[in-house]
Amino acid sequence: MRKIVVIGHGGHSKVVQDTIQSLGGYEFIAILDDRYTDVSCKNGIQFGPVSEAKKLATDPGVVFTIAIGTNWVREKIAKELFDYGAMFETLIHPFSFVSPSARIGPGSVVMAGAIINADAVIGSHVIVNSGSIVEHDNFIADYAHISPGSVMTGNVTVGTGAHVGAGAKVIPGKTIGDWSVIGAGSVVIHDIPDEETAIGVPAVVKSNVLLK
Repeated sequence: MRKIVVIGHGGHSKVVQDTIQSLGGYEFIAILDDRYTDVSCKNGIQFGPVSEAKKLATDPGVVFTIAIGTNWVREKIAKELFDYGAMFETLIHPFSFVSPSARIGPGSVVMAGAIINADAVIGSHVIVNSGSIVEHDNFIADYAHISPGSVMTGNVTVGTGAHVGAGAKVIPGKTIGDWSVIGAGSVVIHDIPDEETAIGVPAVVKSNVLLK
């Protein structure tokens, strides 16, 4: 059994925990979230603030997953824990499909029903959420979030920390810039620059709209 620490205890964490249980072979040793101010133990699992992760990161037998949907928060915690020597687990739900030629970085999570096709590259600490499709030759950079039911067609690039909303679609060869947000249900037919929000069909940049 691999010992695992889950960072985050909100709604997204519930789904990540279900994924871990579906995979089997893991023992939850801690669930850490800043909603907790004190450390407690229930059924052999430690509950406490995220700061407790530093102590656990020095144990080479422990792996971590950051089960927080907000991309910049996931990045911040990942960098802090990396400095303490934490090892991050890649979690791939048994009811997803990942091509043998695809590559997935440490700390990333692939949820149930997701499809990752040939030669796609998924960075570190990426969320490929339930029922989403990452087609052939995609590049999904670190800390991005591909939301439920969204479709990245062939040769799409999604930048660092970008968030593609639920049910959104991106046509072949387009790029979503770093830390940009694509609204739910949008259809992207042009490249989207860094740090922009685009919504609609077709998706249009709305510089005064912040969906992060």
